[in-house]
Amino acid sequence: MKDYKGEQILVVKRSLFDELGSFQGINTNTDKYYSSLLDPSNNYFIDRAKAEEDPTHKQLIPYALFHHNGKFLNYQRGKSGGEARLHAKRSLGIGGHINPLDTRDDSLGLETYIAGIEREIKEELNINGKYKQRIVAILNDDSNDVGQVHLGVVHLFDLESDDVTANEDAIADLKFSTIPELQGEMRDSLESWSQFCADILDQL
Repeated sequence: MKDYKGEQILVVKRSLFDELGSFQGINTNTDKYYSSLLDPSNNYFIDRAKAEEDPTHKQLIPYALFHHNGKFLNYQRGKSGGEARLHAKRSLGIGGHINPLDTRDDSLGLETYIAGIEREIKEELNINGKYKQRIVAILNDDSNDVGQVHLGVVHLFDLESDDVTANEDAIADLKFSTIPELQGEMRDSLESWSQFCADILDQL
């Protein structure tokens, strides 16, 4: 078991996801899931080392996509990244776990979640220019060990500028690509969550 140095992360019970309507892949009916997943009575922090091996819980992961002028940001995951099971794959998403340091007003609800995604993006990217964001989908992939313990909330960021650079070594070969490129020649190189997202980019 990997040593996560006592890191605590936000989770929901897998049974809640099943009650709301579990699925495989990507679901754009966000209203059905979002409010329940972020209800403070339904989520809580547990030890990450245990959570990574426990499919009875789903770790809530903000997964941010970045769009500018018809193209979407993507990158290759470097070896210094936190999730060894995803190394060398390309990704459309930036995101990570929600931790206790993100807690706002002693609540585990929406404000804590938003604080978490803003922290993750600032840690991983330098974005010059304004942007707007919205939640567009929920992600689930029970076909592999990584996906079985994670649940993604997909955010779409519409950028004013394509002036975006990496802020850490785990993000390599950062570039913007067209929808046909991501759905075609690049699709097989993408991690599973990014493949699901690529398939619906022209619907967002």
